[in-house]
Amino acid sequence: MADVRFVAIGDSFTEGVGDVLPDGRERGWADLAAQGWADAAGHTLQYANLAIRGKLAWPIVEQQLEPALALRPTHLSFNGGGNDMLRPRTDVEHIADAFSRVLRRCDEEGVTMILLSGANPSGQLPMGSLVQRRGDLLSDAVLRRIEERPDVIRALNWPDRELSRGAYWADDRLHMNAAGHHRVAARVLHALGFEPPASWWAPNDRLGTGPSGLAYYREFVGPWVRRRVTRTSSGDGRTAKYPTWVERSPS
Repeated sequence: MADVRFVAIGDSFTEGVGDVLPDGRERGWADLAAQGWADAAGHTLQYANLAIRGKLAWPIVEQQLEPALALRPTHLSFNGGGNDMLRPRTDVEHIADAFSRVLRRCDEEGVTMILLSGANPSGQLPMGSLVQRRGDLLSDAVLRRIEERPDVIRALNWPDRELSRGAYWADDRLHMNAAGHHRVAARVLHALGFEPPASWWAPNDRLGTGPSGLAYYREFVGPWVRRRVTRTSSGDGRTAKYPTWVERSPS
């Protein structure tokens, strides 16, 4: 069994939505960080990713945490709450309690927790000021819960003003593009004590080319509203892309 066994749980942020490869597969920061970790450490590690898009914070905990711990990881990453912040009624303290539950179970199983805050999309979104306010409150609530825990590895993306620029975001303005996922992966590697490739911190000079005005609302906002009305999720029927260990070796 590998010395490092890294499992990621979460929603679309961790699944990798927005970082689309030429063959149509979605990669994302967790895939990048796993490979970057193997490269920087110089040895093979095991990696699993149970994240599924559309999940609220507590369903992530209820559906993904125990299967992830059953893999006997050495490190577990968690991010959640991004979908909760888009709902009409959001209890920030209740969301933050999900982070406490994950940390408690990691402690019980002897697993090192990697905590991530999501990137901030509010500058591009309708009702962006509401998302900004809720995100600030959630970030503060989570940090209060771990302020006495220097052993928790932190990769805090919400305060990163550079990452909020449009160059890091996909056409839907809600998910990061490849540049955004690379920047988050760089922050994770840095938090782990490694020096990521310098190019991972910077965008690829891609300017937003997605739809605007009514076209944006038709393509992205309309389907989101329909899912809320019908109580469905973009993750319905989806399964985790790496539910069991895959090896990542130095490239």
